[in-house]
Amino acid sequence: MLSMIWLSLILGSVVIGLSQGTLANVVSAVTDSAKFAISIAIGIAGIMAFWTGLMRIAEKAGLVKVLAKLLAPVMRKLFPDVPTDHPAMGAMIMNMSANILGLGNAATPFGLQAMQALQTINSKKHVATDAMCMFLAINTSSIQLIPATAIAFLAAGGSSQPTAIVFSGLLATGCSTVAAIVAAKLLAKCRLFHSV
Repeated sequence: MLSMIWLSLILGSVVIGLSQGTLANVVSAVTDSAKFAISIAIGIAGIMAFWTGLMRIAEKAGLVKVLAKLLAPVMRKLFPDVPTDHPAMGAMIMNMSANILGLGNAATPFGLQAMQALQTINSKKHVATDAMCMFLAINTSSIQLIPATAIAFLAAGGSSQPTAIVFSGLLATGCSTVAAIVAAKLLAKCRLFHSV
């Protein structure tokens, strides 16, 4: 579907360029945009490599495990249906710890592992449990202490202070996570979703 949208936009540009007699401008704009996209991509790749490396060092130094220990009491409150010693709990804690540190690539395998483990304690295999919905909501909203991707985009775009986004990013992701938790808790109590 997305490829059809892009194809229609490209064909529409060519048709309008031909009808208006500005096809040379369209070709010039495409070439300039491609050059700009490559320069942005190279800049972002370098900055992302730096931040990912820095976060990997933090992970190897044990920062993720420290965060996991800090999150454990909160996790017991958020996921009362999941036994404390269940593998799902460990995978969810590791996923959230990695997301908090901006390690999205490291968080993904833990998220998949958590969902698979949560499925093992699901009595209705075709319906997501409250714990699954809560985990998905938290994982999607995810508080980030260091928004590495946003910093990378700002730096690649020539921002003089790309790290200025850290506080506002923390505030925004904090609000989104609180909203996600409240919504998941309220919807879990709604009878409509338990009738499936």
